[in-house]
This record gives sequence, structure tokens and C-alpha cells, in this order.
Amino acid sequence: MMILIYIVAALLVVLIILAAVAPKTYDVSRSILIDKPKEVVFPYLKMIKNQDHWSPWKQKDPNMEQKYTGTDGEVGFKAYWKGNKEVGEGSQMIKNMVENERIDTYIVFLKPWKSESDGYYTLEDAGPGQTKVVWGFKGKNKFPATLFMLFYNMDKAVGKDFEDGLQNLKTILEA
Repeated sequence: MMILIYIVAALLVVLIILAAVAPKTYDVSRSILIDKPKEVVFPYLKMIKNQDHWSPWKQKDPNMEQKYTGTDGEVGFKAYWKGNKEVGEGSQMIKNMVENERIDTYIVFLKPWKSESDGYYTLEDAGPGQTKVVWGFKGKNKFPATLFMLFYNMDKAVGKDFEDGLQNLKTILEA
């Protein structure tokens, strides 16, 4: 019986140590240079429904169920999706916008796992007629998800999708 108590105690100590060293936050982003001015890029980017044309997740499940509330391109607009295993289920709402500079969204994932993230797009002048677009999302890992993050690299998991999406966005806007 004492051996079992020692084993359980040791496992608890290991669990506490792992939880203490596990990443508590994440921030994944990618950027691209688009040969169009911010005044052209921003109006297109703020329209969440336009993601159907450039989002890598729409390409992974073109038949995903989608619903919308509010006015697209305005604070409060909410897009809901339910798709296959690669896309999952969740929603994205426009939280804040600074004209031609920034769009902030609130993202809720329901599947494949529950989490909340703050999404963002930033736009910067990058020379005459050019815009640097940064697409990212950040959030906090809550226990027990913190333990999962010891073995899961969020940057590797999402970074490639951001790169693909930004390349699609560039292709559309420069056409």
C-alpha cells in the first residue's frame, strides 16, 4: 500500500513540474508583402466572407457548413463554421478595427478541441503601393492543455496554413 502512495505522490510531483514548465501562451504569425496599397488591401481583408476565397481551411473543406450574424466587415460580425476533421468547428467575431491598420478577432474553437484565441491582421506601408500584412493569433494555454503543449508545436501546426492563406490573399489582390 505504501508503494502505491509513493508512486501516486511521485506522479503528482512530475505532473506539477511539467505544468510549471509548460508554455502558458502562444503567438503564431506570418507575414507577406502585397503589391497593393493598404487602402486596397484593408477593405478586402476586413470582409470575413472573403476568406472563402483565400483561406486554407476553406480549401480543406469546401463543403463546410457556415452561418453569419451581423454586417460583414463591421465590429460584431460573427462567422460560424462546422467542417471535417481538418477544419473542426468554431466561430470568429470581429472585435476591433483600426482603418487601414489592424483587424482584431475573437476565435472560439469547439472541435477538434476547445480553445479561445485572439486573431489579428496588421497592415503596414512597405513602400510605394506595397503593404506588409501580418496574420496571426495568440492565446493562453489553460491546464491541462498546458501539458499537451509540451508535445504540440502550435507554430508548426498553424504556421504553414497562415503562409498558404497569405499567398492566396496576395495572388487574389495582385490579380
